Amino acid sequence: MKTSSSLYSSRRSLCIATASSLVFALSACGSTDDSTNAAEATAKSAIDAPGAYFDLSQWNITLPIDANADGKPDMVKVKDLQTYTHPDFFYLNEDKELVFTSPNVGVTTANSKNARSELRQMSRGINTRIKTKAPKNNFALAAHENAAAFAAIGGRMEATLEVNHVALNSARPEKYPSYSVVIGQIHAGNDPDRSKGFGYGNEPLKIFYKKFPDHDTGSVFWTYERNLPKADPNRTDIAYPVWGNTWENSADPGVDGIKLDESFSYVVNVYQNTMQLIFSAPGRETVNYTINLANNVDAYGKGDEKDFEQGYAGDWHYFKAGAYSQCNGGTSNPFWGTACGGTGVWETDKANGDYSQVTFSRLVLSEPKRF
Repeated sequence: MKTSSSLYSSRRSLCIATASSLVFALSACGSTDDSTNAAEATAKSAIDAPGAYFDLSQWNITLPIDANADGKPDMVKVKDLQTYTHPDFFYLNEDKELVFTSPNVGVTTANSKNARSELRQMSRGINTRIKTKAPKNNFALAAHENAAAFAAIGGRMEATLEVNHVALNSARPEKYPSYSVVIGQIHAGNDPDRSKGFGYGNEPLKIFYKKFPDHDTGSVFWTYERNLPKADPNRTDIAYPVWGNTWENSADPGVDGIKLDESFSYVVNVYQNTMQLIFSAPGRETVNYTINLANNVDAYGKGDEKDFEQGYAGDWHYFKAGAYSQCNGGTSNPFWGTACGGTGVWETDKANGDYSQVTFSRLVLSEPKRF
């Protein structure tokens, strides 16, 4: 197996030049028929990049590859993302829908064993003078003691999508994350100063799709992670059902579940301190949840004595969306070690079904709405 720093190393260019810059360069050198054709092809690639059809002005992306060989997953900045596409992991399909693909085994971020092709909200846009963790690049809850300093108080993310594929092979199918992919998140910030009980980098929201290989349908559910230190055994993800089952239930969801390639939508609306979740799909009953993120009352209205009593009130937050595969080749972690199939060679892993793929027809960030 290849080392993590060389997994999926660049076989193709990661950057798509703008059409105008390439045409200028070719004309300055004296273009030939071949170079003109290349310019036209690159211009078409730029036009067909996801940024031509989706508003990506407040997103960057993390990919499951390491083309620059720095030992970290490649990240495409907001400015470059506007004309960027990757033929395997981030591209438009024939219907101009946005496709995210992530292998089970790829280059991962420092705090995760799972590979991803996933957008990260960047409220600063192209203004890189504002640092990634700065308040003006993130949102806070109204309860935050310095809420006015942030880019926003709360936020709203809306998506319509379909899951096309989830991992098919796991040596530990009993592990909750096996055969699943995260399709939307709210992530809290990771800070070195945790003296007030915040800054652990936990996730108040992860939206999952999970389907066992022998089932015709899968389940959609979401989780809330108790905002506690990683060493605390009570720090766990609490799952709430949407359609089908939650992750601990291996029963076939049948007609209550969602098929692969079946379209559904979610709305994540954080207004003041409260997160409102709305899940809808054609022919299905709409599912709603609300939970105050600034206390330890769960989404059923019951106090959770094991959670931090102030919830995520003092954290900073950002949205994420895409394909964050929850299957990995690891075995050491007792919860997240799913021992899923994967070689680190994309062509092989794709042929073996060791990947996740999600297609978005709509993805919108906006201001939160009162409800």
